[in-house]
Amino acid sequence: MDLSYLITPFFAWLVAGCAKFAINTIRAKRLAFDLIGYGGMPSNHSSIVSSAAAIIFFNEGFQEPALVVALALAFIVILDASSLRQQVGKHAKAINILNENKKEKLLRERMGHTRFEILAGIVTGIASAWCVHYVFTFV
Repeated sequence: MDLSYLITPFFAWLVAGCAKFAINTIRAKRLAFDLIGYGGMPSNHSSIVSSAAAIIFFNEGFQEPALVVALALAFIVILDASSLRQQVGKHAKAINILNENKKEKLLRERMGHTRFEILAGIVTGIASAWCVHYVFTFV
């Protein structure tokens, strides 16, 4: 079995996560461990699913039926990241306003991704897949 199929999504997750931590740290001007999670730049979810589709394309080409499945999964995940989770964030914000005077823990409001964050995740995923493909081609 070609291990590039297993390594690529993990590598894309690692690259996107490290990039997101670095970007959040620079923006917050401190180590931003508390900002790790849903939302932010680049989208980890988009990076992972786009890397899976990209490694199939790089290794097998357009004729591979698994590419269609990977692309369908990528579209579902990306739509979820951009629309559904943004709505969840809006609900959390409204609930936090209602619970302002109570001593309950506030809900996390930053949940979804902007289109730019998703695009950055897709680019990160494709670049990660290309790197893994390149390494496995010459090893």
